[in-house]
Amino acid sequence: MLTAVCLLGTAALAGCSSGTGSTTKGAAAQPSARPGPVWDRRPASVAAVGDSITRGFDACSVLADCPEVSWATGTDGEVRSLAVRLLGDAKAASHSWNHARTGARMAQLPEQMAQAAQERPDLVTVMIGANDACRDSARYMTPVADFRSSFEASMRQLRAGAPKAQVYVSSVPDLKRLWSTGRDNALGKQIWKLGICPSMLGDADDLGPDATARRAEVRERVVAYNGVLRDVCAKDRLCRYDGGAVFEYPFTGKQLSQWDWFHPGRDGQARLAEIAYRNVTALRPPA
Repeated sequence: MLTAVCLLGTAALAGCSSGTGSTTKGAAAQPSARPGPVWDRRPASVAAVGDSITRGFDACSVLADCPEVSWATGTDGEVRSLAVRLLGDAKAASHSWNHARTGARMAQLPEQMAQAAQERPDLVTVMIGANDACRDSARYMTPVADFRSSFEASMRQLRAGAPKAQVYVSSVPDLKRLWSTGRDNALGKQIWKLGICPSMLGDADDLGPDATARRAEVRERVVAYNGVLRDVCAKDRLCRYDGGAVFEYPFTGKQLSQWDWFHPGRDGQARLAEIAYRNVTALRPPA
């Protein structure tokens, strides 16, 4: 193969030939590719960003945050959050931070990431996107291009302040599965009428073609959001996407909030913690 080191000048030309059988004497060996960064399966600190799920909304009382049961950074012994599983109870209390906000959409994530970067965490967990699909109407859902732009900006914010932080990105839950699971609970449906995810949960008992098409549209948007999370994460060498594990998890009534039958309750938060711990400590990222 013709070497690519033929430069102008007599000395260089003397060492190159143009035939298919040519060889180059004294050619320097090609340097081997630099190994990528090694994923630390035991990070020593955790910062969480995201929305109501990471704040433990409706897990302890109706229409209220309960960060102590957060899957990411909570202290509840029943949940055993990711931070507790990685760091232990004592260190989790001093080396984990929850910057998530109930109601947050992807457009608010860059600000949260900037806050997380100030902690210089070893690991940042990301779970966001449900509120981008949960709007008053399906037509108000965040466009996929805007969702991508905001997530890319979020990663830039993190890298500007914490270039060595690892990132674990959870997929957005399957909102249609949550509707299907919770719609048999009368109390939950009353809470839904207060405005919880109306694009998916509105007119919960309506199985007509328009309502069915609306729910399908919302689900398709969530699938698209998860594609963005996967693709943007793949471009960062210190980022792991969960491979769709949360989206595919078959939440049952046992895992949902007893108040709204939509957000994860304590048991659901524990399942999210299990999924995260399994993926963060795995030798290889999820397929």
